[in-house]
Amino acid sequence: MAFPGTGTIWMNGSFVDWKDAKIHIASHVIHYGSGIFEGARCYDTQQGSACFRLDAHLRRLFDSARIYRMDVPYSQAALTDAVMETIQANGFRACYIRPLVYRGYDSLGVHASACPVDVAIMVWEWGAYFTKEAIEEGLDVKVSTWARNAPNTTPAMAKSVANYANAQLIKMEAVVDGYAEAIALDTSGNLSEGSGQNIFIVRDGVIYTTPISSSVLWGITRDSVITIARDLGFEVREQALPRETLYLADEVFFAGTAVEVTPIRSVDRIAVGRGRRGPITEALQQRFFQIVRGEAPDTHGWLQPVHAPAATASGAARRR
Repeated sequence: MAFPGTGTIWMNGSFVDWKDAKIHIASHVIHYGSGIFEGARCYDTQQGSACFRLDAHLRRLFDSARIYRMDVPYSQAALTDAVMETIQANGFRACYIRPLVYRGYDSLGVHASACPVDVAIMVWEWGAYFTKEAIEEGLDVKVSTWARNAPNTTPAMAKSVANYANAQLIKMEAVVDGYAEAIALDTSGNLSEGSGQNIFIVRDGVIYTTPISSSVLWGITRDSVITIARDLGFEVREQALPRETLYLADEVFFAGTAVEVTPIRSVDRIAVGRGRRGPITEALQQRFFQIVRGEAPDTHGWLQPVHAPAATASGAARRR
């Protein structure tokens, strides 16, 4: 994904040109990874542009900041308005949304209490993460040689910049080895997640997914898929899953903001089921896209119209 190099970015309450959105080389986040972020989507629905579960994404942003003892200088309502205004300022009908909270420039050293907590919001046009063929036919993936971090090392429930050093190793190894993605194990040898996606397995009509205790991010698309699956009458179980369940599954798929719902057709060159998207994955995928496109009723209130502010018209630039 290449950035456009133009547009407007929200930084600490003000809009700046894309080319001018800069931080100092001595910023704490560069040296120590002291940043947390979110990834959300705005969809071009039949009723107009709408953000998908933005409230849940921003809540997780504040949860991540709390874990890392970062006091976000804006309220969640103010950042909601800032997201909406940034989308409008860039003229997008659909886009990817990246709020970022990070420790900025003051002093260096692991203890960062003197460094300011800065906030930025980027938006850009980003379509499907994988190709149309992959979305319909499935991905070829491998089990990574890199494990997810052990519990009580770095918190998996926080969407932190630091955690994605591990994700990079998982993704790069997969690509170098000729796969589209990889699935990591936790430190007990059970399934965890992909480089940046949650994992689901279907066996005998039952949908399984790995629990939060397996060093996975508490995914919002994951939660949405579980909700949709139960709405459609499927049984969903969250439990520890050994590696070999991947090879015995009828269906396997990823879920995440970037990948949305994407099937997996092989793991370690072993075909999953029939070697193509299965019927349960397809049903979940179709209902997910119907909801985010405004083609099916939004019974859970997941879509927030871009024109609907959370606070006030001037709230985006107001600190708490």
